[in-house]
Amino acid sequence: MAKEPEAGVPLAVEDESLPAAEPQVEAEDEPRGSALVRYDPLRHYLAEIRRYPLLSPQEEHDLAVRYREYGDLEAAYRLVTSNLRLVVMIARAHQRAMRNLLDLIQEGNIGLMEAVRKFDPYRGVRFPSYAVWWVRAYIIRYIMNNWRMVKIGTTQAQRKLFFRLQREKDRLEAEGYSPEPKLLAQRLQVKVPEVVEMEQRLAAPDLSLDSPTDAGNESTLHDFIPDKAATPEGEVESAQYRRLVANKIAAFASGLTGREKDIFEQRMFAEEPLSLQEIGDKYGLSRERVRQLESRLKQKLKDYLLQEIKDLRELEGGVLD
Repeated sequence: MAKEPEAGVPLAVEDESLPAAEPQVEAEDEPRGSALVRYDPLRHYLAEIRRYPLLSPQEEHDLAVRYREYGDLEAAYRLVTSNLRLVVMIARAHQRAMRNLLDLIQEGNIGLMEAVRKFDPYRGVRFPSYAVWWVRAYIIRYIMNNWRMVKIGTTQAQRKLFFRLQREKDRLEAEGYSPEPKLLAQRLQVKVPEVVEMEQRLAAPDLSLDSPTDAGNESTLHDFIPDKAATPEGEVESAQYRRLVANKIAAFASGLTGREKDIFEQRMFAEEPLSLQEIGDKYGLSRERVRQLESRLKQKLKDYLLQEIKDLRELEGGVLD
């Protein structure tokens, strides 16, 4: 992780942070004695994780050493289960961004397991202090990936803006300032264009290209996307370019013989290419040797086409002169 865990991070979550488990109640519309009962998966999960006791600092250290030195999976299991409450606490802090708390808990548990795998017990830091960064990172990544169908934050700066932009706006307004992009960028230590872009992304909803432009109208947004190759000049230019490349490739192929010709025709440009093993069996070669020949042939084709383009440009320059 980019940020080193700090000793001041809360080390454990007390049982009071989880709501008391309530007994399942019979459905109101069902007659007494019916087997159908209400089932709350979240409450059931919270009741289940109460079964796992919290660990003392010495127990955490001993288990971490056993897993790191001997690969003891039982020790890793105990480290994970004893910190499931920590994941719930962190997931609840991000619950406003994602309705399904169980999804956040699930991602946080994956981060917790990754923390167990990476944890170094000899650094003098307690495991929960270290694990909190991995749990939070996995939860934030899940929120960013599932906030919308189109991702709105992929870089570190965008992720920071996603979670802090509105909060910083509210803080500036409370202080009597107008939340302009330049001031927001200074406060968040990002570039002004990044603030403007994130504001536009958050303000604009996702739109399907197949959605109609108006009620009762058969036209879609896709109909209004310009086609750069739609002009007659562009179509003629594209056809000439494809024909030129095809002629050059045919000229290159005409000079090949033997196994190079077979690799070129039966593997590189065939609709159903032969496998490396099939070509190798034909010539008594290994798969690796055929792969080397194919790689060398691709490089020869690339060099040939680059030289032809260079000669063509020099010829056109001479004609224009």
